[in-house]
Amino acid sequence: MANAIKVLKFGSSSLVDSESLNKICNFLINYKYKNNVKYAIIISAIYNITNNLMKCGELAYKRNNDYKKILELIQYKHINIIHELFLKQNQSCIISRLKINLNILENLCDGIFQVEELSKDSLDNIISFGVINSSYLIAEKIKEFDLKVKWKDSRELIIKDYEYEFGCANFFLKKSNSKIISFFKKEKSQYIILPGFIAFSVGVGGVGGSDYIACIVASALKADLLEIWTNVNGIMTADPKLVSQAYTIKNISYEEAMELSHFCAKIIYPPTLQPVIEQNIPIKIKSIFEEKKTGSFINNISFKKTVTGISVMKQISLITLEGSVMVGIPGYSKRLFKTLSEKRINVVLITQSSSEHSIAVGIHDNDVLKAKIVIDNEFYREISNKSIEPLYIEKDLCIIAIVGENMKHGTSGKIFSAMGKNSINIRAIAQGSTEKNISVVIKKPDLKKALNILHEEFFETPSKQINLFIIGLGKVGSNLLGQINQQKKYLNKEFKIKLRVIGLANSKKMIFKKNGININKYKCYLKTSSYDMYLKRFIEIMYEMNLRNSIFVDNTADSNLAMIYENFLKKGIGVITCNKIACSSNYYYYKKLKELSINFNSPFLFETNVGASLPVISTLNDLINSGDKIYKIEAVLSGSLNFIFNKFIYNKNFFEVVIEAQKFGYTEPDPRIDLSGIDVMRKILILARECGSNLELENIYKTNFLPEECLKSTSIDNFYSILEKYNNYFYEIREKTVKTGNKLRFIAKYENGNAYVGLKSIGVDHPFFNLEGKDNMVLYNTHRYSEQPLIIKGAGAGAEVTASGVLSDIIKASKS
Repeated sequence: MANAIKVLKFGSSSLVDSESLNKICNFLINYKYKNNVKYAIIISAIYNITNNLMKCGELAYKRNNDYKKILELIQYKHINIIHELFLKQNQSCIISRLKINLNILENLCDGIFQVEELSKDSLDNIISFGVINSSYLIAEKIKEFDLKVKWKDSRELIIKDYEYEFGCANFFLKKSNSKIISFFKKEKSQYIILPGFIAFSVGVGGVGGSDYIACIVASALKADLLEIWTNVNGIMTADPKLVSQAYTIKNISYEEAMELSHFCAKIIYPPTLQPVIEQNIPIKIKSIFEEKKTGSFINNISFKKTVTGISVMKQISLITLEGSVMVGIPGYSKRLFKTLSEKRINVVLITQSSSEHSIAVGIHDNDVLKAKIVIDNEFYREISNKSIEPLYIEKDLCIIAIVGENMKHGTSGKIFSAMGKNSINIRAIAQGSTEKNISVVIKKPDLKKALNILHEEFFETPSKQINLFIIGLGKVGSNLLGQINQQKKYLNKEFKIKLRVIGLANSKKMIFKKNGININKYKCYLKTSSYDMYLKRFIEIMYEMNLRNSIFVDNTADSNLAMIYENFLKKGIGVITCNKIACSSNYYYYKKLKELSINFNSPFLFETNVGASLPVISTLNDLINSGDKIYKIEAVLSGSLNFIFNKFIYNKNFFEVVIEAQKFGYTEPDPRIDLSGIDVMRKILILARECGSNLELENIYKTNFLPEECLKSTSIDNFYSILEKYNNYFYEIREKTVKTGNKLRFIAKYENGNAYVGLKSIGVDHPFFNLEGKDNMVLYNTHRYSEQPLIIKGAGAGAEVTASGVLSDIIKASKS
């Protein structure tokens, strides 16, 4: 052939309105090739017209006059495009030609309406008007630029085998090739516009017809490249509507492209590629709206990527046939698949137990009822005598297909690990012998979360995104947000952790932002939020978002909130808390939370329950996990009480010192929790339980230093008024201690399975004697540290250090 041929196909998604049609025409006119190049241009129907044409045929067949309204809308859309696209002097002629076509279409639909019959040929004919009209408009627009254009009816070049079911056409390719070659040799025009006849498609309901026509033409002309122009820039690593981080795959093999497309990556339709694959013609897929971007290049070269892309098939049901009679007996699988095949029910996934006790098949939701009827009929006898169980049908599922050329080593393990860490249950799995496709079946509500998890695992190694939901914005919570804001860039750079605060709540309001809350403006957002704080609704929204790597952070002392942590852990949501109530409630709940954390791979960290930011619990766990044996724990665990007694010793009024401690945020909001010793009891109980003890709070022996009347106070104000009455009582305690040269320390002790807390007067030789300010100190006497205890010492109270401890736990959880 004297002239080189360039084959270009434009899909419906790039033919939306007059603006997009004009863009295509300008693109073709300015296409950067030499003058001796011919262009074979295959045009799809204008966006959504094919669906409307199919509706027309179906409505006419059902004798529903609404088909006329759809025809009017089709006419209006095309005429509107003509008015906007063409020069005024050319519009009348083009509209006349369009109306002739639409009159033929209307007569066809009227005939179907009258006879109440819709044959495959009639429906094919109806659908063809979409591509005829769109391709005609493109051809006429190019003519306005005085270029040589030929509109050619594809049906005159490509010979169809009429023995076919609708949407599954076959072609006489040898005869078609001969006609295509002959026509292009004789034709002198530079631009040959061909309708992509969807009626000839190999797909269900006309999917992929224009692609197939383009592939047949490219194959016949032995083109060096087939260009497919659409509205997206090539094949993406995942659906960008579900995964915001998805990007274009620059190079992909034929097999990988077909695997991805089989699972509804809608850029191409797999069976249509065969003609170009046989001729080894590469395919370029680009966006007509982003011409400068590179797009995707498909050829026969294997790039040996571990994972190339992730695709999805929605509206899937899983049908399971099982029974002991199936074990080791041939023929059951054959009967099942033969039955489904005879009724043209497509099986998209197969999985079978190794014992042959059960076979599960994935099918489209639309086929479930038909499949159940035919399978029940086929296996009626076995189901009746209970040798085969009644069919088990699971709906509301989807299939995620992970595709690549080099997935033989460890890929499935990574998939299971990533999904498991986020508590996403895999209902079924299918993996081919070539290992180019690993498909998993999951529940549809988990789809977006699962896609983002897998995309992060295989394509986003730079940063792990952590989604935080935080309740409690008092002194600890506000400090935590400040520290997150300060450290987020450092954490991203050094640890590849990207922290995003998605949900926030104080006692009155709550806010949510899917892409992350601007921490600098969170107070303003809360103030103007229309969401009143309602814990149940906060949790519902968190569940509805269903984000990967989610962590719930509790900065409150709310007992109701602490008692529902188990629900979060079961959902795969990590829990970070400075709220001591959960771990110091009944032993079985504490144990349950620890077990759920392990079973559901959900981090549960509570370092700040005992020593604010001090590594008290983590150090204890490290000792035990490394095989050390704990003999005794002795500790000052209340930074607030240590601050109070250090201040009190210097001739200050006890009542005033307590007020000062609360003012600085060293005590709980209710200071009775600190002064009654209950806070220290909870802390030593948590340490005892981390050592393996099953102690309860009531098993801890406590000596009170507060008068009984203070302990029975009815409110915080009442407590302070009573406390002030007992100044002399506290003065006597202080004087007695000062005379001996001792100091007062509220000490907790665990030894031989027993725990004790109480106020003690200690001498200068005691390790706690020089403990200043609000500092805490923990002494671990162990098998390895028998002569000198392991000492942990530092600030044990204050909003800033507690917040830093919470942030530290968030970082630990993010690394897991």
